[in-house]
Amino acid sequence: MNIDWSSLGFHYTEPEYIVRAGYHDGKWEEPYATKDKYLHLHVSATCLQYGQEAFEGLKAFRGIDGKIRIFRWRDNARRMAKSAEGLFMAPVPEELFGKAIRLALDKNIDFVPPYGTGATLYFRPLLIGTTPRLGVGPGRDFEFIVIPSPIGPYYPGKFHCTTFIVNRYVDRAAPYGTGPFKVGGNYASSFRATEPAHAMGCDCIFLDAKYHRYIDECSAANFIGIKGNEYLTPRSSAILPSITNDSLMTLAKEMGMKVTRRHIRLEELADMSEAAACGTAAVISPMNKVVDTEKGVTYSFGDEPGPVLSTLYRALKDIQYGRAEDKHGWTEIIDMT
Repeated sequence: MNIDWSSLGFHYTEPEYIVRAGYHDGKWEEPYATKDKYLHLHVSATCLQYGQEAFEGLKAFRGIDGKIRIFRWRDNARRMAKSAEGLFMAPVPEELFGKAIRLALDKNIDFVPPYGTGATLYFRPLLIGTTPRLGVGPGRDFEFIVIPSPIGPYYPGKFHCTTFIVNRYVDRAAPYGTGPFKVGGNYASSFRATEPAHAMGCDCIFLDAKYHRYIDECSAANFIGIKGNEYLTPRSSAILPSITNDSLMTLAKEMGMKVTRRHIRLEELADMSEAAACGTAAVISPMNKVVDTEKGVTYSFGDEPGPVLSTLYRALKDIQYGRAEDKHGWTEIIDMT
């Protein structure tokens, strides 16, 4: 294996093993590791016919002390269970989820990037319906898969700013629809907006589907804004509850900030000193400006990440890499000796 860890981007690198577990006759089997990276599906499987699938994303970090830390995997397990329930799938038991993650780590230990490279081992847990059906309805058989892959930073280079474009012509998810679940359809429905934005070197902000007045999500990430000593993030029934955002809110409170979750009008960007997208992949992606082409308005935040977002970014990374005390029990240290 010859990997240039410092040059890795956020793309798939083939691991040695993936981990699988099937659900049949109302029972989950034990997870097992395999080198087979291909699915053997009936063409009428519910994941293909009706989009009955959910996924997650989490990371393992090799710390400054050489130890490996998995970040908040239990929260990912619980969120996947919510997604499964929302799509009438059998939830993966929390302990089975954790066992599969640890097995994927153990079988691919050489793929955990060294400390200081900026790279991590990413896990993509996937849950799919495998029952053959033509009539509309949920399946009763499922497969759970954990796909590990070493990755570099989502945005290559240093912690830097990105331009975002306001989108009004594509709704990512409807109120009370599948927005709060991490399912592929939410992302596929966003491509008509995100791909043109990416072609321009930008990303996009989705507004609420009902009024197109309030900020919902930023492409595949939550929105956060800084207004004085206040940390603002949207309250919406159509967005994914971000584990990264939850972590940052906790750290913001510890910094003495007021944390507010509410509807945020797009025009309030004018009163914010900093704004960003946040999620597992990018952690924090600060905005240098938000362009509302339809209204002819640009909201500017500066070309460098602001002091609050920079402090929050460092604080979270310090916990993940073992450079600071984990007072919240977010990381599970894996003893590979």
